Amino acid sequence: MIAVDAGPLQTLRSRPVVGVASDRRQHQRVRVAVLGRYMLSDRREYPCQTVDMSPGGVRLTCAVLGEIGERVVLYLEFIGRIEGVVARHTAGGFAVKLAATSRKRDKLASQLTWLANREILGLPEGRSHERVVPEKPGVTLKLENGREVMARLIDISLSGAAITCNATPPMGSIVVVGSTPSRLVRVFEGGFGVQFLLPLSPDRFHAGMVL
Repeated sequence: MIAVDAGPLQTLRSRPVVGVASDRRQHQRVRVAVLGRYMLSDRREYPCQTVDMSPGGVRLTCAVLGEIGERVVLYLEFIGRIEGVVARHTAGGFAVKLAATSRKRDKLASQLTWLANREILGLPEGRSHERVVPEKPGVTLKLENGREVMARLIDISLSGAAITCNATPPMGSIVVVGSTPSRLVRVFEGGFGVQFLLPLSPDRFHAGMVL
């Protein structure tokens, strides 16, 4: 069970958010791997996944970077709609300084504690996501050492896939399923589960899709 002491979050709720540096000092950051989408000032939406989060900010893994200071609207699973501005670019994404009232920060603190204690974080296929059995289950799996092996998809969801293969990569290793970068997050009898580094777009998710 992952546990986060709610105490630090509780004691920091009433403090104002005055910048990224002070956000790091004031708020307890929690590693949260939840899926979502974000909208930049061009009003286009892109998929993302959180890396860590506090009531004052969130770090994202994403493909399209916003400009420093650009407004961002986020829609995150289990959390809902939040907004802020791009505070800094990071490896693989960017960090957002959240614009939230004291009441909203209170709610975020409670949600983060709940998420951690419910062990929702880091699951290979988000349990709230529909799973489908692909019509074309055969797929090429590229391992971290560059080796390519044939594998079979058992099922897929927006956030990950269950795979059976003669080779089982190490836990936590990065693999490319077809053309989709993923991380191996669990092993079960007869196969293993991967989590996509970026969630699939809902408009291309169906049984006939090719990863």
